[in-house]
Amino acid sequence: MAIDDDAGVTQGSATEATPKPGVVTRFAPSPTGFLHIGGARTALFNWLYARHTGGTFLLRIEDTDRARSTPEATEAIFEGLRWLGLDWDREATSQFAGMARHTEVATEMIERGAAYRCYSTVEEIEAFREQAKAEGRPPLFRSPWRDADPASFPADAPYVVRLRAPREGETVIEDVVQGTVTFRNDTLDDLILLRSDGTPTYMHAVVVDDHDMGVTHVIRGDDHLTNAARQTLIYQGLGWTVPVWGHIPLIHGPDGAKLSKRHGALGVEAYRDMGYPAEAMRNYLARLGWSHGNDEFFSTEQAIAWFDLEHLGKAPARFDFKKLENLSGQHIRAYPDEILLLELDGFLSSQKAPPFTAKQRDQLLRAMPHMKQRAKTLIELLDMGSFILGQRPFAPDAAAQKILSAAPDGLLGDLLSRLQQVDWNLPDIETTVRAFAEERGLGLGKVAQPLRAALTGRTISPGVFEMMEILGREECLARLGDRVEAART
Repeated sequence: MAIDDDAGVTQGSATEATPKPGVVTRFAPSPTGFLHIGGARTALFNWLYARHTGGTFLLRIEDTDRARSTPEATEAIFEGLRWLGLDWDREATSQFAGMARHTEVATEMIERGAAYRCYSTVEEIEAFREQAKAEGRPPLFRSPWRDADPASFPADAPYVVRLRAPREGETVIEDVVQGTVTFRNDTLDDLILLRSDGTPTYMHAVVVDDHDMGVTHVIRGDDHLTNAARQTLIYQGLGWTVPVWGHIPLIHGPDGAKLSKRHGALGVEAYRDMGYPAEAMRNYLARLGWSHGNDEFFSTEQAIAWFDLEHLGKAPARFDFKKLENLSGQHIRAYPDEILLLELDGFLSSQKAPPFTAKQRDQLLRAMPHMKQRAKTLIELLDMGSFILGQRPFAPDAAAQKILSAAPDGLLGDLLSRLQQVDWNLPDIETTVRAFAEERGLGLGKVAQPLRAALTGRTISPGVFEMMEILGREECLARLGDRVEAART
């Protein structure tokens, strides 16, 4: 049943939390598209709880829908989880590959009397429901084959396998998020376990797979709450232990409606491409439906240490891009400069962009303390580093051109001559520029602004003197020379 995923399968990290032996969580996405942001949060919660308890986090690809499941979507899920840093224990498994096991369990349920063969045709089922509606009864199908004598079974006729669900009493779900949830059994049907072609239904396959994988805690969206009742009946029909349920509210958009395409990006790869660091995404997603007091900003290590099921909320969380952006900026500022450079390396790789040269790496590292104070995404950080990453000649943008046009004639040429005589270190550069401005009867900004525009083609950069020291004498003088020459032509 293993899916080949050598690069994506790693061992989980140890935590300092008090171990709770035997905790096993899982994430079980369908490979029909990208890794949805809601699915990413579900995976995160399962991963955090497993790491917090010293337990096991498993990945299962629910690929029984062969028409819609694709290898590309499976790889997109792997890639999204890898980017988020959610490593899974053991190899990822395929639900489709377990069909023989699903059939075996369904057969066992028939033998136990917990399931039965139903030979009703589609037409007969539809006629039953239409009659029920006409008589004002619930259109819940009641199979005539539930208690039929096996001797009456038609030979070689197609049939489905249905669960023999109780028709009286209640099924009670003790949910760690939703509390006690009760379902009347007369509202639950004899759900199909195996279709007439022998393939398992989602309901049946999930229970068998979760049991065989040893899953102890099922944490998922609350749109599965009714499924929990029906799946509980399957567990009970097999005499298996029912896992701990935790059904978390879905994520809503800023307008309070269920998160959808109209609210913006849905796939995690879109957030990667927008330049949000993975740790910032983990931090933000953790806060969508879980809390630790009033803490908003925290590291992944803190999230692992703090995470519990008791503080999962019942109310839907609202996705807020401004809060995500704010958290992202905090994480960027908190990163050690060397780690932030590695984050940029990873971002370039994800965008299939050329890597930094050795010289660029050295200059970016020196500039990082100044650059990261303003950036809220890795894209903004790269933009701040454009004075290092760009190529001569630096064409001014509209704002920079406006400043250059307003500068006194000959200002940059005279400044170039003065700077050619300077020992290239920050104190001497700053002293020289300040003295030049004073001699001209200008405020420092009237010199520093056109100087920045000439060196970078922009009006925003790290401090101009720090930038000049990082770029070096030869590069700065060459860029100033380019601008002086351009002004002459």
